[in-house]
Amino acid sequence: MAPSRRARALRRLLPKFVLGSDAPIEKRRAAMDRAGLFPKPRRCTFETTSVGGVPAVVATPKGAVPGRHILYVHGGGYSIGSSRSHGRMAARLAAAAKATAVVLDYRLAPEHPYPAAIDDCLAAYRAIIASTDPSTVVIAGDSAGGGATLATLCALRDVGDPLPGGAYLISPWTDLTASGDSITTKADVEPMIHLDMLEDAVADYAGDVSPDHPGVSPLFADLTGLPPMLIQVGSDEVLLDDSTRLAERGEAAGVHVSLEIEPDMWHVYQALAGFMPEANAAFDRAARFIRLQTA
Repeated sequence: MAPSRRARALRRLLPKFVLGSDAPIEKRRAAMDRAGLFPKPRRCTFETTSVGGVPAVVATPKGAVPGRHILYVHGGGYSIGSSRSHGRMAARLAAAAKATAVVLDYRLAPEHPYPAAIDDCLAAYRAIIASTDPSTVVIAGDSAGGGATLATLCALRDVGDPLPGGAYLISPWTDLTASGDSITTKADVEPMIHLDMLEDAVADYAGDVSPDHPGVSPLFADLTGLPPMLIQVGSDEVLLDDSTRLAERGEAAGVHVSLEIEPDMWHVYQALAGFMPEANAAFDRAARFIRLQTA
């Protein structure tokens, strides 16, 4: 099926709003935060708070099922992004899933390299399940947040903590070694991210740790025992292979994995939910997955 007229128009506009790695990090952070200026869902409250000692915004839509939580981990290459940039996106997902979303402001690189972001995700998750059944929680994240979600699941399993009901990964960045073929084969059609941006983000986040460390690149981790996953990715992404290989490795490890590859879509196209039918439909499917896993 051909992309919608709205998707074609938005695709042409996107490159105008993407700042390269040559821009100062403060400018890139401010530019991403401006995404939060788009209208948020109606009938949804937003509370600035702290969860497990980690700054966060809690979005609670009207009709949210008590106890059903989405721990949302934003993208941005581990160095930009915040609850401001991703609060709207997480709130729309929460409204569709009838859940409360906790959008973390985890510590960013290069000021706080690995494992600071993962440590913050662990602290927030443990605080949530201190008063909620873990099976009613889903951890979700986009791009670097998707990679952090996967790394968090592995860390929880390794220390014997109870795991959430599921994980929703949006265009996850799981391989910081850039070994997937799509890094080059999709470079001419991906409008959002480029290899030089990824290389700079790796240097900032990994620090002295090798990029192939399974905590940094959870694609290379042992995935045995992880909860069911929904992975959504666009066919035109340079990170496409980060998702397809994750699905293959997860299934080989006995994990229930659902992989959705949306034709003609780009990196984290779901961020345009409310403006583009493909993004709306993706969130509808994700919401069904979340409701099922937290029933």
